[in-house]
Amino acid sequence: MQNGMHTDTERCVRAVQSKDARFDGWFFTAVTTTKIYCRPSCPAVPPKPRNMTFYPSAAACQQAGFRACKRCRPDTSPGSPEWNHRADLVARAMRLIGDGVVDRDGVPGLAARLGYSTRQIERQLLAEMGAGPLALARAQRAQTARLLIETTPLPMAEIAFASGFSSIRTFNDTVREVFALSPSELRARLPRHRAGAAAGTPGAPGVLNLRLPFRAPLNPDNLFGHLAATAVPGVEEWRDGAYRRTLRLPYGHGVAGLTPMPDHIACRLTLSDLRDLSVAISRCRRMLDLDADPVAVDDQLRTDPLLAPLVDKAPGRRVPRTVDEAEFAVRAVLGQQVSTAAARTHAARLVTAYGDPVDDAEGGLTHLFPSSEALAGVDPESLAMPRTRRTTFTTLVGQLADGTLHLGVESDWEQARARLLALPGFGPWTADVIAMRALGDPDAFLPTDLGIRRAAEELGLPSTPAALTARAAAWRPWRAYAVQYLWATDGHPINFMPTRSGTPHLPEATAPASRSSRTSRTSRTKDAQ
Repeated sequence: MQNGMHTDTERCVRAVQSKDARFDGWFFTAVTTTKIYCRPSCPAVPPKPRNMTFYPSAAACQQAGFRACKRCRPDTSPGSPEWNHRADLVARAMRLIGDGVVDRDGVPGLAARLGYSTRQIERQLLAEMGAGPLALARAQRAQTARLLIETTPLPMAEIAFASGFSSIRTFNDTVREVFALSPSELRARLPRHRAGAAAGTPGAPGVLNLRLPFRAPLNPDNLFGHLAATAVPGVEEWRDGAYRRTLRLPYGHGVAGLTPMPDHIACRLTLSDLRDLSVAISRCRRMLDLDADPVAVDDQLRTDPLLAPLVDKAPGRRVPRTVDEAEFAVRAVLGQQVSTAAARTHAARLVTAYGDPVDDAEGGLTHLFPSSEALAGVDPESLAMPRTRRTTFTTLVGQLADGTLHLGVESDWEQARARLLALPGFGPWTADVIAMRALGDPDAFLPTDLGIRRAAEELGLPSTPAALTARAAAWRPWRAYAVQYLWATDGHPINFMPTRSGTPHLPEATAPASRSSRTSRTSRTKDAQ
């Protein structure tokens, strides 16, 4: 699929007529006779092609005077996968808007983060998205408002400000314009059991239960297996079939509980400040790679006859990512040249000593992961690691704390790699694993990784880094997903969905003991220069 799919009228019409859910989020269908807009998979009878107009975003539909369909709820579609595999200005801007930057800092703040003028950003977003940054942020606020209206008993005035609106009047006008219903009418339309939950006795303050949609298929094994197997005690845990972790958010903190279901991810959020709702959702979706297009990824990887059997066996693998780019970079350094268990121990010590304590009434989480500023104050001699790695650690956290190095959703992937490689102790593996899992580069590749080289050799692929890189050129731009399929050939716990108790759900025929002992370590070639 190419950027600007909404301009291919014939293809869009076919998608709408076939009610193909794979295209939800790629474009939106506006019906000129009814003045509503829908997702491609809307269950209603498709309109006549001459009455369809296609837009690249919900915000563009709203700006053109269309209101959201009450039946298919297009505002709840998965996000466009375009922002997953692009690193240009528009993609970086969309990721920042999703992270709430416009609501907090305005368009000038967005421009400052991207290093462009406000005029350049507005012009490019308008050309590609059909709406500027303010309209795109407004559409996100409307969706947040709808979530709060339908899932909480909060008074409308509180919902207005928690959603990011500057006044109750703006909140009322926006909800009425986008959904053709007042906020009270939206709540009144809920099924009786849901209306009772939303309007009746309040539950725990700041607790919301949501459904996070994704494009099928989704294989949860390596996704949740990786997060559970590498969980830092106090910050993350696997409990009762859910991955849970603490979140450092713009206005406060939170706890997210994420449970894989057949057609969605069940998300339970506990927030100290409801203004963080849209940011928390965005970061959870990003961590689980829920906006990916698995059909496009798997189709590309299947073109290699040696990879195709792995894809066919377990399609829909995602790249396990993070909710905090700086946190992941620190953890990548802590994990250099040590086992997964040792890396967790190093991180847990720092969490206990320097993390901010939090309360968790529903589990065993105790702290936020320490901020870069807090870690910059760590005494290097207190770190139980070789001197060279202490230098790597202190240099990294020092530059993150003083702003010399910034890692975020808007980072330019190649520039970030270059900056990381300039740090002592950073080689290609560390830089690329940060690009893949923290910055979201779908084409990041790890040809020196021992687990990848071992899997390549067993499959009959080239196993030397240079030859494997050459072979992997045909997998672009999805080499990070190829890494997941290659890692999955190993018997390491990261590749298996945990049971409800937290132990990996290993298949009956596991890897031989000798190999399993090798992979009790992280089985990666890790930089320690």
